[in-house]
Amino acid sequence: QVQLVEFGGGSVQAGGSMRLSCIASGAFTRNAIGWFRQTPGKEREFRAAILWTDETTTYAPSVRGRFTISRDSAWNTVYLQMNNLPGKDTAVYYCAAGWALSQIPGAYNYWGRGTQDTESS
Repeated sequence: QVQLVEFGGGSVQAGGSMRLSCIASGAFTRNAIGWFRQTPGKEREFRAAILWTDETTTYAPSVRGRFTISRDSAWNTVYLQMNNLPGKDTAVYYCAAGWALSQIPGAYNYWGRGTQDTESS
């Protein structure tokens, strides 16, 4: 079992930055940890993921160069640094744990409850 809790959501203006944290507990050290966002009425959208063992990362093309995912093994935490946010909408960001590095939500077995990010222009 893996438990995930997200922190760091809030309000940000267009062009601003925000850092999200995902604290993991349980049997997660062989997992990939991914971040997804979801807006009302839409599917969860992949943002970035990191493999806990060797820190290999993958990003959605739309965020590459603006977002950075990292992990801190001392704090069992995965971070998502988001820069130059477009200021388009309100979304809930979820972190998730899966067995392989993937951009597909169905590849992840465990999910946090999410943290809300409100972007304004």
